[in-house]
Amino acid sequence: MTTDLNTSELIRRCRMGNEQAQETLFARYRQYLWVLAQGQLGGRLRTRCDPSDLVQQTLLEAFRDFAGFTGAHEAELLAWLRQILAHNLYNEARHHGAQRRDAARQVSLEEVQAGLDRSSVNLGQCLAADIPTPSRVAGEREAAVQLADKLAQMPKDYQTVLLLRIFEGLSAEEVAKRMDRTAGAVRMLQLRALTALRELMQNKEPRTE
Repeated sequence: MTTDLNTSELIRRCRMGNEQAQETLFARYRQYLWVLAQGQLGGRLRTRCDPSDLVQQTLLEAFRDFAGFTGAHEAELLAWLRQILAHNLYNEARHHGAQRRDAARQVSLEEVQAGLDRSSVNLGQCLAADIPTPSRVAGEREAAVQLADKLAQMPKDYQTVLLLRIFEGLSAEEVAKRMDRTAGAVRMLQLRALTALRELMQNKEPRTE
């Protein structure tokens, strides 16, 4: 089954024209791209643009343009996918900025790309500091991808508090406003979410009560 293959082997099969391998390959990074898109969308843009739509567009373009990808390993593929996502984020920002006549506040494509690269590193490092070292098999994959996949298995409020508090670096008070909770409740939710994440990384069934 292609779902059991490592990334390098999937890339090799994609180059041989195996469409199932290509679908498996890109589906593997959907959650990773979603987390990055979510983290890069500003508050105003987030209300006008769905991260899932950006990810879908990015994967469709990657599927279409795969012949132009020259790498052979996961890190190279992730960098390429982030580049495509950066273009899509940049275009969305330009589009909505033009509608608001707010061009002076727009960032450059290079800044968007750099932001995505930093977000990928932060996702792996910031969350990894709070969880056990993954198994050797899981460790063969990028930490940011592993953690994004685990986040996808968690309840929505757990995902939100971890992304806002750790990934985006917001204070408990800022997150409380976003989530319509008290700062104390946000801190408790974060602790429960981290406990659930640790259990997932240890291949245990997370407790969500």
